[in-house]
Amino acid sequence: MGEKSRAREGLRAYRLIAGMWIRSTMAYRLSFAMTAFGGVVVTGLDFVAILLMFSQVDVLGGYTLPEIAFLYGLSATSFGFADLAIGSAGRLGARVRDGTLDTLLVRPAPVLAQVAADRFALRRIGRITQGALVLGGALVALDVDWTPVKVLLVPVMLVCGGVIFSAVFVAGAAFQFVAQDASEVQAAFTYGGQTLLQYPPTVFGKELVRGVTFMFPLAFVNWVPAAYVLGRPYPLGLPEWAAFAPPLVAVACCASAGLAWRAGLRSYRSTGS
Repeated sequence: MGEKSRAREGLRAYRLIAGMWIRSTMAYRLSFAMTAFGGVVVTGLDFVAILLMFSQVDVLGGYTLPEIAFLYGLSATSFGFADLAIGSAGRLGARVRDGTLDTLLVRPAPVLAQVAADRFALRRIGRITQGALVLGGALVALDVDWTPVKVLLVPVMLVCGGVIFSAVFVAGAAFQFVAQDASEVQAAFTYGGQTLLQYPPTVFGKELVRGVTFMFPLAFVNWVPAAYVLGRPYPLGLPEWAAFAPPLVAVACCASAGLAWRAGLRSYRSTGS
């Protein structure tokens, strides 16, 4: 009962803080629209690079352009949801260094909710929009025999992918309790992981694929379940049922990230200022 109460309290605090920042943002609607549009353009340059590659080749790692667009859209959209919801946690290291985390500790609300909602940037919706546009185009262009299971698997991948990326954000924030200047390390696993998943696993070495499958299970964001949808061989010869494992992987990632966060928070020592 206590955990449920804290969860409700955290969601309420998150909603209130995020709502405050959204109202602040929407006070300048033209500025918000221009910034969000700029985000669509800037993030879209990643896909432009892929289009330029396919102006020279017909396939990349055995995957066609619509198939890679499918991987790209899944990765970019699910990461966009996580970045919007909890991307602010990447700035935790700065709060630890300057001591402003102490302010959050004395407030009657869960620290994680406050950290995640701090300076909530609605402009990040541009990344979601751009990823969704590419995904929509890929779904139209793909030559796939769509079954009810495959259709259902697409939103499952988006939700579970967002949860997995969110867990990586939280785990990275927890690491910053120890290594206070580690935002770049966190970015390597969040933004870097998202960029990695834009391309098929066949273009990477087996050791890297093994690492993002079993050590940091980002492969379950799109590589593994997408193999079922596209009728492609599974990375590392995984069994077919692995395509339906993203919900379990997402739960395991959340549990691990929660433990890491609690351990990091317990290890925090105030600056004393």
